[in-house]
Formats: sequence, structure tokens, C-alpha cells
Amino acid sequence: MTKVSRNQRNIQVNILNDNNEPCGLPVTLVGREAFTLRKLLDAGDRGISSLDHVGIRLSHYVMKLRRAGITVETVPTEHGGDYPGVHGVYKLRSQLSVLKDNTRAGA
Repeated sequence: MTKVSRNQRNIQVNILNDNNEPCGLPVTLVGREAFTLRKLLDAGDRGISSLDHVGIRLSHYVMKLRRAGITVETVPTEHGGDYPGVHGVYKLRSQLSVLKDNTRAGA
């Protein structure tokens, strides 16, 4: 279990099965992992990418969400500009029930 300090941003969720019932114990995420999950929840099917959130190690935080049991899909997306190529757009695919959330506190 992750230790949560009093002032640290955190979110606690239940991962739900196809019948909207919790699968196991609640998952608590803190810091950037909580921030990343909140951004995924807010984005919905549009998803998020490192082009939208420059500066954070987005792929690392998505990996940590996956290790916590949360399903996040990576959709390859082409982009133009000065450096055209392909980047990943992350989309939340797990059904979640948010139990506690202070990721927006003080925003």
C-alpha cells in the first residue's frame, strides 16, 4: 500500500468488472500517478498525450497505472509540424468508480 502524506494529491478508485462490481480492493494513487489518472478521466475517449502535457514523464506514469491494474490503451497517432511523426495517445479503458479524489484541491 502507498503511504499518503497529508498534503499530497491522491485519488482512490475501484476497478469495476462488466457488471459494474468492484474487482478486488480499492487502488490508491498519489502524486503524478493521481494527476495522470485524473487527466485520463477528464479527457474521456479523446485521451491524452505528451504533446498536451509537455514536461511530465507521461509514459512512465501510464506504466505505473497499468501495473496498478488499470487498463490504458496506447493509440498511435500521426502528427505534422516541424518534426512530423507518430506519438501515442493514451485512453482509459478500465471502468472505474472514484471513491476519494483530492487531485483538484487548490486548483
